[in-house]
Amino acid sequence: MTTITLNVNKQTHTLEVLPWVSLLDALRDRLKLTGTKKGCDHGQCGACTVLCDGTRILSCLSLAVMKNGSEITTVEGIADGDALHPLQKAFIEHDAFQCGYCTPGQICSAIGMLAEGKARTRDEVKELMSGNLCRCGANTGIIDAIMEVKEGGGRE
Repeated sequence: MTTITLNVNKQTHTLEVLPWVSLLDALRDRLKLTGTKKGCDHGQCGACTVLCDGTRILSCLSLAVMKNGSEITTVEGIADGDALHPLQKAFIEHDAFQCGYCTPGQICSAIGMLAEGKARTRDEVKELMSGNLCRCGANTGIIDAIMEVKEGGGRE
């Protein structure tokens, strides 16, 4: 067992984990933060996307021990109290989800992507979000929601 410290959603947690435990499993199983979803468990669907030190990562491909001391933000830490993040509001307004399984990863990925500042056009947003799959076909609504926040400003 290895002792690690993670600052998750602005709360410090000290955990003892086996060296092969993924960040995803530590978040879901140890911290009971089940908003982050386990999709493919191979880094191909993006359902497990979280922010690590402000950068979007696939938590299923990251070992928890590698993130010792990191600042992790999951979908549970996106809102500011009862005030939804602008992307959360935009997802609702644009009906950017159907089953909702991919939504937490989509929102975390979009926040990270916007912070990167690389997406200037709708096509660039589509490309930079292509690692997050929506099997229900809500992609148009997802891109519409991201573009609304991108064009309208808001906190990223």
